Amino acid sequence: MSAYTELMAFQRQTEALGQVAGRLGWDQVTMMPDGAADQRAEEFAAMEGVLHARRTDPRIGAWLGKIEAGGLDDVAAANLRHIARSYERSQRVPAKLAEALAKLSSQAQRIWSEARAKEDVAAFLPALEEMIVLKREEATALANGGNAYDALLDDYEPDTSGDDVAATFDAMRPRLVALRDKVMGAEQPAPLSHDFDEQKQMRLARALAKTFGYDMSQGRLDKAVHPFSSGSGQDVRITTRTALNDPFNCIYSTIHETGHACYEQNIAPEHLLTPLGAGVSLGVHESQSRIYENQLGRSRAFTGWLFGQMKDAFGDFGVADEEVFFRTVNRLNKGYIRTEADEVQYNLHIMLRFDLERDVLAGKLEARDLEEAWNTRFEADFGYAVDRPSNGLLQDVHWSCGLWGYFPTYALGNVYAGCLYEALRVARPNLDTELAAGELAGATGWLREAVQVHGGLYKPRDLIERASGQAPGEAPLLSYLDSKFG
Repeated sequence: MSAYTELMAFQRQTEALGQVAGRLGWDQVTMMPDGAADQRAEEFAAMEGVLHARRTDPRIGAWLGKIEAGGLDDVAAANLRHIARSYERSQRVPAKLAEALAKLSSQAQRIWSEARAKEDVAAFLPALEEMIVLKREEATALANGGNAYDALLDDYEPDTSGDDVAATFDAMRPRLVALRDKVMGAEQPAPLSHDFDEQKQMRLARALAKTFGYDMSQGRLDKAVHPFSSGSGQDVRITTRTALNDPFNCIYSTIHETGHACYEQNIAPEHLLTPLGAGVSLGVHESQSRIYENQLGRSRAFTGWLFGQMKDAFGDFGVADEEVFFRTVNRLNKGYIRTEADEVQYNLHIMLRFDLERDVLAGKLEARDLEEAWNTRFEADFGYAVDRPSNGLLQDVHWSCGLWGYFPTYALGNVYAGCLYEALRVARPNLDTELAAGELAGATGWLREAVQVHGGLYKPRDLIERASGQAPGEAPLLSYLDSKFG
């Protein structure tokens, strides 16, 4: 048996155990009884201990040393690239730190959820303080003398630095603010004012997930406080949420998570339980969820079809026609919640979080400073004050579960989606006709073949360039937003 074969057999088991750990996380926020939280934290820590030991196993280094890279095909070379990168990074993080982070992440999510429900920042601060201490320790270990924030960002978007992200954001911010101010100065349609049965919302959500290509035989849709997608290959699960007077929350959360899930379901089967068997980066992942949700799901053509589905599901809900419905779906409004933000303002929410994260990792902000810093920055960026913690510091789950360096990938995903959408419209000249009929197979099929099927085969920016025919940049996204909203 060759060294490569032995290495991949070992890696397959590691990947399978990683899927089991992910299922623990899914269960925690969907099905787990409240009283199981402390035990679940121990289970997470134990699983992370096993995974960390496998990722740092000395045999990996020995196998890598025996493999002649020159004779490998593209798939084998990509597998080795991912394994070597994981091995090198994992060795820098002590096992006790990895286990402590896994345990705290489980505990802190519960603390965050309870604090959010009670609008009680003080109840969350001790867990947040401990998380910041551990993440700084991890970042220092991973950075190995380099930039701490970049070390964490590299977990989610390899080969990208905080300075790269900042430059992109600096280029985007003036045009986004100018467009926001222009559109907000015009008359906006009224929000929906009816109540929408939540069981009917979930039935429509399941139908929409299938319309966008989600395979329910290898997945399921449940409810969670914060929608997410979990798993890869043959078991990919999504969640959404409902609000009695806001069906768009459920509809577009579902379409968004369906984009993530279809990426994982559509990766080539031969990559299953290998390093190539998952999305290559969070930015690329977000490009799929955002293009499903926005360029396709909020388009004039598709909302015309969706209007009919809404009337079938809920009867007359107070919207006169397809054009008013399109404008209602895409209305700009003063709001606090990132996941509910319109396309124009969404990236401004990410920029706020990105700057706060960098300041925390640099030691310029502590946990006790974050609420005031958040509120001050929000009012400066959006022109009105945060009214309560669940609309401010406590709105996102990410920091409680250790996802520091993650937020920029949301905006990078929008940038990538802008590039892909330009190419999609060229490849599918009848796209609007298809969307108007509720036919998504053409668009999602193109995305499957251009992006999703490859999994982790290519590096993130290389994959977007291969798919779109251009190096990733913010110009296509800004042009799309100007055209749609301007």
